[in-house]
Amino acid sequence: MVSTEPARRAAMLKTAGSAATYLQFVRLARALRDIPLMDAMEERILNGLAAKWAAGESVRVLEAMDLDVASSPTTVHRRLRSLREKGLVTFADDHGDSRIKYIVPTAQARAYFAKLRQVIDKVARKK
Repeated sequence: MVSTEPARRAAMLKTAGSAATYLQFVRLARALRDIPLMDAMEERILNGLAAKWAAGESVRVLEAMDLDVASSPTTVHRRLRSLREKGLVTFADDHGDSRIKYIVPTAQARAYFAKLRQVIDKVARKK
């Protein structure tokens, strides 16, 4: 009869590793709790804006309304207003044309991105 002890031990180690990874994720997620709660669409929009900002681009409100192709421009604009109310973005007038509004990250958004970077770096170091 073949012993199942090595297989059982391997399964337990795999489960323990998964549990440790899950607990690490929970701890890291708790670190982000001081950030305003965003729905999935707000998060997608903010991530799209972050990509533009990271590339050194300014983003006009009208351009941002085309960032999320799965949503109507009206819905995106509503979510942009929600992000502004949550303190993550602000709108700034164009100096030459007051009809043009730019979306600008706030200090709170920059803190959110910095915290995300810390979490990602922490996870990357564990691997």
